[in-house]
Amino acid sequence: MRAVFLGTPDSAATGLRALLEAGHDVPLAVTQPDRPSGRGGRMRAPAVKVLALSRGIEVVQPGSARDPALLERISLARPDVLVVIAYGKILPRPLLDAAPLGAVNVHFSLLPAYRGAAPVQWALALGESRTGVTTMRVEEALDEGGIYLQREVAIEPGEHAPALERRLAVAGAQLLL
Repeated sequence: MRAVFLGTPDSAATGLRALLEAGHDVPLAVTQPDRPSGRGGRMRAPAVKVLALSRGIEVVQPGSARDPALLERISLARPDVLVVIAYGKILPRPLLDAAPLGAVNVHFSLLPAYRGAAPVQWALALGESRTGVTTMRVEEALDEGGIYLQREVAIEPGEHAPALERRLAVAGAQLLL
């Protein structure tokens, strides 16, 4: 399967790594622009960019998902499917239509719970004992597409967001494949 990957943080890089290790062809990765980080404000590349470049994958970092150059670049990659994990932007219809099989998203909650940003943090803040991951079809509205698969994950006592997100990223990568 030929996929264009859209994602940004470490949790997304876990999914990209799984696709590559499973032998899928990923000619293009789309990620957020590098951003200042830490006290010194040094520019930091997103984890997806670092991984993609290390594997010889072309990387684009548009300021907007509506940038016509992004649609052109994705179209040139000729993907069967778009894979989206924690990209951070709502994708417009022309992008979603750029792949014959559409776009699949890995979301770190058991939808419909905790749509949108920070699903891991919300599950912890509200004292949930379980959460999970969902693969779903991407539509223009936020987290509104049909659900493909879900996997429940117990939240460990005292678990913090980064640890839970790492576990969800692994479960999400498995579910994606």
